[in-house]
Amino acid sequence: MATREHPSYVLVDGENIDATLGTSVFGRRPHPEERPRWERLLEFVERRWGGPVQGLFFLAVKDDLPMSFVQALVSLGYRPVPLRGGPHEKVVDLAIQRTLEALEEREGDVVLVSNDGDFLPHVEALLGTRRVGLMAFEEFQNGGYRDLVAQGLEFFDLEHDVRAFNVSLPRLRVLTLDEFDPADFL
Repeated sequence: MATREHPSYVLVDGENIDATLGTSVFGRRPHPEERPRWERLLEFVERRWGGPVQGLFFLAVKDDLPMSFVQALVSLGYRPVPLRGGPHEKVVDLAIQRTLEALEEREGDVVLVSNDGDFLPHVEALLGTRRVGLMAFEEFQNGGYRDLVAQGLEFFDLEHDVRAFNVSLPRLRVLTLDEFDPADFL
């Protein structure tokens, strides 16, 4: 695809993806090798939509900033957004919502990396004015996003489309007959 002038913004709700992996996929805290290779998200968007790509990784910080993780994110091409708030504030959600609202006034395509439905109205507001994508787990995404696909939302499964993992995740998903390989089940 030809390179565009305006960027694609990749907004990562890492806590949501990590919680989905832990609670819904593994039923335990994921091991390091079971976590996404975050750089692959940026690479996927660059290949799919052209560049440049700006990755923003939103982090809730309770005590100390996790410097080794922050440095790793920077080396992968992300701009970390460390946030702190009150004990009951969903700082990552609020910051992503504000960012989505701010993007309404800027040129650029947007990919949200989250299964969380708290962003539905913000994502819907961007549709029709630019390319908008959602990277998540198909079976765990909020159902409201499925309705937005008819309005132009592009969906990318983190494991199967983006190939963000080095391991096969223990997920149950509906396969097309072309995807079905009996050896996978024997």
